[in-house]
Amino acid sequence: MDARTIIERLRDGRQPNKDELKWFAAGLASGAVTDAQAGAFAMAVCLRGLSDEARVALTLAMRDSGDVLAWDVGRPIVDKHSTGGIGDCVSLLLAPALAAVGVVNPMISGRGLGHTGGTLDKLEAIPGVSTEIDEAGFRRVVEEIGTAIVAASNRIAPADRRLYAVRDITGTVESIDLIVASILSKKLAAGLGALVLDVKCGSGAFMTGMEEAEALANSLVETANGAGCPTVALITDMNQPLAPAAGNALEVAEVMRALTEAESARWVDLTLTLGSELLVLAGVEKTSNVAKDRLREAIRSGDAAARFDAMVAALGGPAEFSKVWKSCLPAAKVGREVASPVAGQVAAIDGHAVGMAVVRLGGGRMRDGDRIDPSVGFSDILPLGAEVAKGDPLARLHATDDAAADAAERAFLSAVSIGVADVTGPLVIGRIG
Repeated sequence: MDARTIIERLRDGRQPNKDELKWFAAGLASGAVTDAQAGAFAMAVCLRGLSDEARVALTLAMRDSGDVLAWDVGRPIVDKHSTGGIGDCVSLLLAPALAAVGVVNPMISGRGLGHTGGTLDKLEAIPGVSTEIDEAGFRRVVEEIGTAIVAASNRIAPADRRLYAVRDITGTVESIDLIVASILSKKLAAGLGALVLDVKCGSGAFMTGMEEAEALANSLVETANGAGCPTVALITDMNQPLAPAAGNALEVAEVMRALTEAESARWVDLTLTLGSELLVLAGVEKTSNVAKDRLREAIRSGDAAARFDAMVAALGGPAEFSKVWKSCLPAAKVGREVASPVAGQVAAIDGHAVGMAVVRLGGGRMRDGDRIDPSVGFSDILPLGAEVAKGDPLARLHATDDAAADAAERAFLSAVSIGVADVTGPLVIGRIG
């Protein structure tokens, strides 16, 4: 086999077979496939597409290009993945809640991508925490606590790491086939027995329309199930920030309020819904209502907070973080309210614009290697439909200096429309699987 022949087959509209895709993924990991060949392969997939069978084969080949974890803990191994949005801090609450009800959640997560925040960046807003640990450390934390949220090591799906870097500079990121293989190769390498996917749809999502969100969700579910991992996907609304905060430390603060004060909120309800899907899928509970009640009680009782504390400490953070978080999280030097210029209702929020405002404040990366300021962003963001008078606060912004705050204020006001709001629809707008 050779890369040129495989690329030519794709170019001509013929589907590569399982062995060819396995060879190509191994070549990506070893360096036998050049960057030029990787880019040509990605473009051929983007233009010609893969069959269901070939997409499963590519996903498994990329998974098998590195280590595939196996667990001997006597409990179900489950995980959740979101396609990315604004104010999405679900993973930080769901992981300890799942551990508290007796399932194991080895969560290999990502950093911020484009306008969306990353779970790893949020967790590392906690002083001392590092999510870059080796496989032995990952196993130790998961087996002792029931969960760990970490970055993928160089030994997890190295073919994906290589191909993604090439896709990012060749205009092939948007291919559903390559998105699916990228997401699932890393998730399946974690040795999962059940997976729930949160596919975002709306102004703050990568998939802004329902048709493309459904296409991605269907491909993800079909491929994961075809690879032997029972999977369901929920399509959820991202036409406004999920939590009332956007920014790493500010979102951690929302998580801590939910863990320590059993705060009821829209994003907490979604956390319970996603978790209940996992517990039913893994055979732990028979109904979603019973599963939700178990997760809710794990949070209310403080068991989930204790698991979160243990994970934070194991990753280098403060002991008993849930008791000291208010004094530990970094705070921005400048804080001010963003006042509504007119009276009315919050009629629309451009999530992409809000996310990019956070990035430009320093809460995300404009280029590789940028350092993140975890303290900046927006908090107390009003939801769609909220009534405001002229001068009422729409949100509170957090910035490093007045100039940055001025720019962020202008961006936020441009992202929010005040008028007459339509009745907002349900948070979960579809289920596949």
